[in-house]
Amino acid sequence: MSSIPRRRFLQQTTLATAGLGLSGSLLANPLSFFGANDRMNFGVIGCNGMGWSNMQAHLKIPNVNCVALADVDQRVLDRRAGEIKKMTGKAPKLYTDYRKMLENKDIDAVIIGTPDHWHCLNMVDAVQAGKHVYVEKPLANSIEECNVMLKAANASDRMVQVGQWQRSGQQYDQAIKYVQSGKLGQIRLVKCWAYQGWMNPVPVKPNSTPPEGVDYKMWLGPAPELPFNENRFHFDFRWFWDYAGGLMTDWGVHELDIALFAMGAKAPKSIMASGGKLAYPDDASETPDTLQTIYEFDGFNLLWEHATGIDGGNYGRNEGIAFIGNNGTLVVNRGGWEVIPEGKRKDDEWITKTDRVELIKPEGNALDNHAKNFVAAIRDNDASKLACGVETGSIAAITAHMGNIAYKTGNKIYWDAASGSFNNAEADALVKAQYHNGWKLPTV
Repeated sequence: MSSIPRRRFLQQTTLATAGLGLSGSLLANPLSFFGANDRMNFGVIGCNGMGWSNMQAHLKIPNVNCVALADVDQRVLDRRAGEIKKMTGKAPKLYTDYRKMLENKDIDAVIIGTPDHWHCLNMVDAVQAGKHVYVEKPLANSIEECNVMLKAANASDRMVQVGQWQRSGQQYDQAIKYVQSGKLGQIRLVKCWAYQGWMNPVPVKPNSTPPEGVDYKMWLGPAPELPFNENRFHFDFRWFWDYAGGLMTDWGVHELDIALFAMGAKAPKSIMASGGKLAYPDDASETPDTLQTIYEFDGFNLLWEHATGIDGGNYGRNEGIAFIGNNGTLVVNRGGWEVIPEGKRKDDEWITKTDRVELIKPEGNALDNHAKNFVAAIRDNDASKLACGVETGSIAAITAHMGNIAYKTGNKIYWDAASGSFNNAEADALVKAQYHNGWKLPTV
């Protein structure tokens, strides 16, 4: 199955438009080569957190195997290998260098669950090795990397699904259709937010030696060389600029993705942001714990906001998206969706401008659905069926990175879609990926 001849996509992109527009079908003359009963062999690159959750979701699908694991932490490898053997009866092959795993001809697809600063190298190497890819969100740790990844996917015939699994949630599909029905009237503002009360301050810790069995040099990869610090390792890497973009990219891509898709929007005209470490100014994290970002689009504004340590988000929800129209407001999150109508008093009677829709709760498991969708697209050899292909993932990630760039510059910045830049030296420097330790940005 892994020796199938490779074809190039017909569509080509440029830096100016990569990640900022959706394409139609990416494949010509689709050819099914996986039958319903064919075994599909998966490997995982980075299997401690979401990489493992994603693999578990895929293993619920008939005829899907996990045959290989790659991680820089031997403790994680041993633990996950034991779990795979318990679940399937067969132990996977283990690798400490993902590049060696990609040489395994038995692997059809890989799941990438590494920190954000590794996504670009992992994904480009994987598709160039002939593997289908399920890559965790955000797509990359910079706008430039998003463009490279999109170009690599378009130069390949491999399926690339991005882990923005809300796209496979029933409630989001229903909400998007309602927004696009016009019943809300003119939508002037879309709010997206993530208030994360469970997030405590990251305590300041001294540098130390890496735990036994951890290849820290490989973990750093293209990131700047720094002494090992537990705060920058498993999970909490999210709050340090070298590896990720904080809640703006961690949660933001989920919510912004739904907002942009429902509104048919791609690139904003301008962005401004304000916030900082306002809740925990003295903790060890670098990314802002409080942030508001305003994106200007034709006909509406989009507001992103996040806060750690509190749950008091908009409309009584700690996360969600609100589409605010002249006739009413639709609110959707992982708990369901509802419509709150606008109205006016007429002759002592309250007249609503649209019908109220009481909370409709979701059915099914969106992550499981996302995995099924990826496998189905592979079996049908049809990238147009992907719920969140690389183009979609790049739009959300690029938009989130724009918010962080506006925050870092402290200025209102303007995006020039024609040139693929802000025409601002400080902002454009932050578009670029910074690679260190001998690692190079992939070329396609």
